[in-house]
Amino acid sequence: MAEKKGKAIWDLKIVRRAIRDSVLKLNPRKMMGNPVMFVVEVGSVLTTVLLVRDVMRHQGQFGFNLQITLWLWFTVLFANFAEAMAEGRGKAQADALRKARSETVANRVLPDGKIEKIASSKLRSGDMVSVSADEFIPGDGEIMEGVASVDESAITGESAPVIREAGGDRSAVTGGTRVLSDNLKIKITSNPGETFLDRMIALVEGAERQKTPNEIALNILLAGLTIIFLLAGLPDSDHDRRIAFRDWHRRHGPPGAAQCVSHVRARGRSSR
Repeated sequence: MAEKKGKAIWDLKIVRRAIRDSVLKLNPRKMMGNPVMFVVEVGSVLTTVLLVRDVMRHQGQFGFNLQITLWLWFTVLFANFAEAMAEGRGKAQADALRKARSETVANRVLPDGKIEKIASSKLRSGDMVSVSADEFIPGDGEIMEGVASVDESAITGESAPVIREAGGDRSAVTGGTRVLSDNLKIKITSNPGETFLDRMIALVEGAERQKTPNEIALNILLAGLTIIFLLAGLPDSDHDRRIAFRDWHRRHGPPGAAQCVSHVRARGRSSR
């Protein structure tokens, strides 16, 4: 059971799609939805530009700058990959539901009593279908004749079968469920695109999970800390000038006023 679940999570098709989507999500317009990761992406771009500049000028600490750049890009891509994996599982579930809907064959009962096998997508409201044991119900409908045990685990998640019979409040059936015993004669009550299975597919494809209050509070906290660290990292010109004066004094001894001022100004311009 655990092995099957692991295979479902790390399905090769889902992983490939997630890798592709994680790169496509680098679009700044998409990244702005998450301010923290957007700032990390901007930092990744800046460190990459500075790394290339230092390599071309043969300046700076190449190893340290390379590590910082790689870690920043890894953080952004991994966050996008995790989000794409979650979206990929939802898309895979929708594809599976759509495939099950398209592959279901219906036994439509004609006015003269004959049985015609057609795709469930061609059924219309008012059509009569016959469903035997181990067959899937082709669409939402109302039981007109018969009583049977129906497996609705694909819809409700409940593994125990339920009894459905004509008349009363147990006559409604849902497309995509499976008849386990006996035979049912069902009147279809929905057109293609209006069934419960169609609505479920639409919800899975277009669902956007609402964030919990804790997630919202954490995002606000991370955004605030990001702004604080950015402000704390801004260069202090007076501090830089004091450092430049101290370095000159150590290297050249007590400097002349003109030499000291020119060195401090040059150091300030280079730091900008």
